[in-house]
Amino acid sequence: MKRFLLASLLSSAATLPAVAALPEGHPAPDFQTQASLAGKSFSYSLKDALQKGPVVVYFYPSAYTNGCNIQAHSFAVNHDKFVAAGAGVIGVSLDSIDRLNEFSADPDFCAGKVAVASDADGTIAKSYDLTVKEAAAGKKDTRGVDINHGFAERTTFIVTPDGKIAATLGQLKPAENVEKALEIVQRLASGKQPAK
Repeated sequence: MKRFLLASLLSSAATLPAVAALPEGHPAPDFQTQASLAGKSFSYSLKDALQKGPVVVYFYPSAYTNGCNIQAHSFAVNHDKFVAAGAGVIGVSLDSIDRLNEFSADPDFCAGKVAVASDADGTIAKSYDLTVKEAAAGKKDTRGVDINHGFAERTTFIVTPDGKIAATLGQLKPAENVEKALEIVQRLASGKQPAK
């Protein structure tokens, strides 16, 4: 019986996805990079953004891919709610700044409301302990354009003004990821601790 129980536990553990992302309470690595909002490039600094309030830093695999399109659109639709909670939002992917200029202005996705940042070499994603994978040859986006960059795993971090990670959200569907991030920043705005 003990062997069966142990074997069951080990097989269950082996099927669970690995989560290596930086945990709640860990200092959020600062970063500066080129970003885009409404089709215009600018220099983004997490440290500067945190001076205005908490920041939702969401990593996503690639602009113009199904889940990422849904996630960007969900952030854009809920933009005013994030602002009302005093939170900024920055998307981060390995896309080039040129692709992000198009994506950030696209009315169906970022809609000129959500800033997206280029982490072309994956350094930022890796500093958050995220997995970065190379793109498969011949992979195309939803527009039929070749994707020639790597992919960071979809994970969202809510960073408080003191530079600490208040929550790490992974393994959620894109729209659920946004809903949970909004719930957490609203709890922070009300002075409550994020629900676990």
